[in-house]
Amino acid sequence: MTTTTLAVLVPLLPFLGSAAGLLLGRTAPGFVRPLAVLPTLAAAVLAALVAVRQGGGETIEAATQLTPTGSVSIDLALYIDGFAALVAVLVGVVATCVQVYSTGYLRDDPRYPSYAALVSLFTSAMLLVVYSGDLMVLLVGWEIMGICSYFLVGHYWETPEARAASLKAFLVTKLGDVPFLIGLFALATDAGTFRIDGILDAVERGALDHPTLIALLLLAGVAGKSAQFPLHTWLPDAMAGPTPVSALIHAATMVAAGIYFVARLLPVFALSAAAMTVLAVMAAVTMVGSALAALAQDDIKRVLAYSTIGQLGYMAGALAVGDRGAAVFHLLAHGAFKALLFLAAGAVIHAAGTNSLSAMSRMSGLTKRIPDAYWTMTVALLALAALPPFTGFFSKEAVLVAAEHTALGDRTVAPAGAGWTVLVAGLLTALLTAAYAMRLWLLAFRGRGAEVPDHGRQPLAMTAVLWVLAVPSLGFGLTVTYLDDWFDSHALTPTVTTAVLGTGIALVGAVVTYAVWRTLATKAGKAPAPAREAVAAHVAHPDAEAGQVEAEALHLPHPAEDPTDPGRALLGPLHRPAAAGFHLDALYAAVFVRPVLAAASLVRFLDREVVDTYVRGAGTGTQWLGWLVRRAQTGNVQTYLSALLAGSVVLAIAAVLVAAGA
Repeated sequence: MTTTTLAVLVPLLPFLGSAAGLLLGRTAPGFVRPLAVLPTLAAAVLAALVAVRQGGGETIEAATQLTPTGSVSIDLALYIDGFAALVAVLVGVVATCVQVYSTGYLRDDPRYPSYAALVSLFTSAMLLVVYSGDLMVLLVGWEIMGICSYFLVGHYWETPEARAASLKAFLVTKLGDVPFLIGLFALATDAGTFRIDGILDAVERGALDHPTLIALLLLAGVAGKSAQFPLHTWLPDAMAGPTPVSALIHAATMVAAGIYFVARLLPVFALSAAAMTVLAVMAAVTMVGSALAALAQDDIKRVLAYSTIGQLGYMAGALAVGDRGAAVFHLLAHGAFKALLFLAAGAVIHAAGTNSLSAMSRMSGLTKRIPDAYWTMTVALLALAALPPFTGFFSKEAVLVAAEHTALGDRTVAPAGAGWTVLVAGLLTALLTAAYAMRLWLLAFRGRGAEVPDHGRQPLAMTAVLWVLAVPSLGFGLTVTYLDDWFDSHALTPTVTTAVLGTGIALVGAVVTYAVWRTLATKAGKAPAPAREAVAAHVAHPDAEAGQVEAEALHLPHPAEDPTDPGRALLGPLHRPAAAGFHLDALYAAVFVRPVLAAASLVRFLDREVVDTYVRGAGTGTQWLGWLVRRAQTGNVQTYLSALLAGSVVLAIAAVLVAAGA
């Protein structure tokens, strides 16, 4: 079988599995789980085979015209370089792990068939984005992911949090998609094609007349899809969906699509120094702001959500300094350990019966209940904190090295100012990342108080997946010296300067956080321990299955602030605004939402009171005219003859008067 055929099957198999799952979900429920897992697993295997055959060498290209559209045609095209080959493997592996995990996590969920089908469709759409060589076909996958995220985030639609989160995610990403679509058309107009290879050829020829405008329009869509400032606010709220969905969105699909798109077309963005500077500033603000917010969150999944935003900021920063190899390398590494973090968090929420870190910190024995989640989550948090030899260390260092080279003038793809912006923000974010990773670990696994309720042993489908993802979280970074061919053939190994600086700063963040926690725990230890009843009010039903526990935990109140929480002491006066996401939602509500609602109310008033008045007036006038005519129709012949005679007399008199006047 040719490599092209294998590549076509990669996105096709999950799509067919999705369609079959929807069709057979009610009539043959026994086939739902195999149809969810096997096509996705097969796609992952085929993606790995395509990557091996591609080998980081020549780009695999194939195309056939989809439909004649005039001057710019739309083609079904493949464009598989080293980046595409590796990202497709990531998508396939993470999606397979999510599907396997979901068979245990949502085993008793009545909506599992539609859920599994949507996850498969989501996976197929992302693989279409990864392999597509035509921007219009890429846009199809881009938009399918948007609608899938709407349904999956709103899976627990009975809860108002899930309904609001799904709608917010859809609307905010669509807000970015409008300029994104305009940018695609502008790019195709200048380049004369939607094909990626044709666009890159046009860049080499200098045929793009409006590179800055095009780049900025495209960045708006990227900011929405990849949750970058200022369109990042939808991602923390999207935690209202099931935890496996969060893992899929954060690790390998939706938010990765924007970063991957910029990496694909980086030469287009590099034509504009202004666009690269905007991207650098956007990445810096996103990195630092999200790390501060993560340090103040009480919901364990919201901590990880803000963490994702910050790590995407690292990737955007690497692209802003012109190094797509570092960006994609961090995308791959982050995909492994972030999927592990979310899936382990699902096990933690199930065992603790709550998503509140404050509640977990008032429990003891969680590590004994879920040893698999404890150890694998520890590995993933160490990777997130970018400590050697975990995979996050190597990928984060690749970003910092790229920023350093640009800042010092060794690379001239982007302005030096962009390099310094990314470098300083990246180092500060490394400090904060280690701090909130340590805080999460301490509050979740070093709690003191009542014994954690026994929810039973986690299903094997959940625990096995955690260990599978722990392997790349620990060891993928060590392969950096063997993957040069897949990353534009340039080295991504750390330098001594950034390695020592970055690791030292991360260690400072972790050690200071631990020291503050120890101090606060010692002071709190002198106070009476919280009673079991005080915590039980914030814990879901202990005998429920994992998905039901999470759905119930969504609307349970969080307990009072934990006196041992180091985040409050570290942030000081910043804690309250950071916990509220720096009130950006309130700002957007005041600046955008309320004026739009007011305008909508005005339009509704004009429609009902002005336009409808004319419509109702026309109807009323017709009714009155009909009433008058009806009154004249008496049915009496003498009345009709009298009226006719009177009319004739009036006409005769009028004729005489007219004649006399003439």
